[in-house]
Amino acid sequence: MSADTSPLLEVDDLCVEFRTRRGTIRAVNGLSYTLREGETLALLGESGSGKSVAAQAVMGLLDTPPAHITRGAVRLRGEDLLSVPPERHRAVRGTRISMVFQDALTALNPVLTVGDQLSEMFRVHRGTGRKAALARAVALMDRVRIPAAARRVHDYPHQFSGGMRQRVMIAMALALDPEVVIADEPTTALDVTVQAQIMRLLEQLQDETRMGLLLITHDLGVVAEAADRITVMYAGRTVESARAEDLYTRPGHPYTRGLLDSVPRLDRMGKPLVPISGAPPLPSSVPTGCAFHPRCPRAEPRCAGEAPPYQTLSPAGHRSACHFAEEVHRAPVG
Repeated sequence: MSADTSPLLEVDDLCVEFRTRRGTIRAVNGLSYTLREGETLALLGESGSGKSVAAQAVMGLLDTPPAHITRGAVRLRGEDLLSVPPERHRAVRGTRISMVFQDALTALNPVLTVGDQLSEMFRVHRGTGRKAALARAVALMDRVRIPAAARRVHDYPHQFSGGMRQRVMIAMALALDPEVVIADEPTTALDVTVQAQIMRLLEQLQDETRMGLLLITHDLGVVAEAADRITVMYAGRTVESARAEDLYTRPGHPYTRGLLDSVPRLDRMGKPLVPISGAPPLPSSVPTGCAFHPRCPRAEPRCAGEAPPYQTLSPAGHRSACHFAEEVHRAPVG
């Protein structure tokens, strides 16, 4: 999407732990990725892979126990947000980097009108008067295609449909024209027609503002339509990263291939789906070596004892953390 190749957001070797009475849980373990201006990067993986925790760390929402960021850097245009004072991170949050949280009904305050919640952004961060802030809230609702915005600005969240509530969350994230928007499962629990509308809206707004979009999801269909590049997570780790077209046509990790094989396809009608066996590990008991080895059809003894290094599979930057990445990459899909 973007001609600018300089990183807008860089996450480098991010590690997040939760220290509880039952022990230490490492929810994110060495996550790295870059996001450029005007680009959509998808963070893909099953529930429990650490996607949302990583996003909260980037936003500066994990600054109290039991959460601890033990290692890494989060650089926004070169400024490491993990090394600045908390008040500086708070100043950046919402103004330069913002987040669309999953489940808009619980993310919005049920006892305040939508207009109050949107206009608060302008009153707190811009010092705008109440009347002017409400007018800007109406303009925001118009911007995200909410009909009759001047009237509906006085409604409460429960008076909106799921798709309209998600639009309100997007409006809130875009209120202060941030450079980066993190969308955490923005289409969860929405029907496919509304999903398409929400993703189309995000794409249109991105074209207007040139914002970088980090899309967190487990939905391969949404990723295929929206993403420029994809980072695949498993058990808190990055297992593969590539351009979207490369990852879908020639995956380089058995986990990614398993995700693709488990999706219904028109060219395989009448054939049974091929699910990934087993279940993702609990963050408190991640297997040694390659965390995916208990579920992997290619696993060999070395996979249980030796963590695989990241290998570069193509000049375009396709990378995979698998002992058999080259063989998986060469194998035909489907």
